[in-house]
Amino acid sequence: MLKALIFDFDGLILDTETPEVLVWQSIYREHGFELPVGEWEKTIGGYGISTFDAAEHLALLSQGRLEPASMRIRYRRESDLLIHASEIMPGVINLIEQAREQGVQVAIGSSSPHSWVDTHAKRLGIFHYFKHIICQDDVAPGRTKPNPDIYLKALEMLKVQNTEAVVFEDSLNGVEAARRAKIFVVAAPNPLTSKMGVSGDLTVSSLANVSLQDLQAKIP
Repeated sequence: MLKALIFDFDGLILDTETPEVLVWQSIYREHGFELPVGEWEKTIGGYGISTFDAAEHLALLSQGRLEPASMRIRYRRESDLLIHASEIMPGVINLIEQAREQGVQVAIGSSSPHSWVDTHAKRLGIFHYFKHIICQDDVAPGRTKPNPDIYLKALEMLKVQNTEAVVFEDSLNGVEAARRAKIFVVAAPNPLTSKMGVSGDLTVSSLANVSLQDLQAKIP
């Protein structure tokens, strides 16, 4: 029986990932280089696959002419402007409202810190929807996705079994984390991660194509 929905945040509820890569691409090109998108992609949703650092990499390419700290400040400022102009991804609110109507708990499980997730959730007016928000702060250092710890912590806090929950993810790291936690995972890749071959137990182009009734049929 379906008792809980657990949503990733970045790229799933709010597409923070596409603006971030676009800003880094712009900064790299301004200095005559190309962002190695394949390496950047490995960091999406967690740092299990790669520890690639775009600022450090560009500083290395520039042979020290560029300073990582100042580039990070610029990147954060420019990407935040784009992120703040973005809307909640299609289908998210509808699924949350369906769950609330039917007594299904709703949570967030994110590799980002509370300072990021909670602030955006409050800004978007959705913070109150979630019974729990589990972030990188809530697991041991180095245990974010693709490790299962965030989702295992979510199950513990929601007091449900792994067979009673569904996870929604957009990234390779996130899907792997859900699979390691043995939770049914719906993959809804965003414009960036759709190029990475992300797939789950159910894969959709948008959460607008998913209903709670569909999910309940898959979680007997």
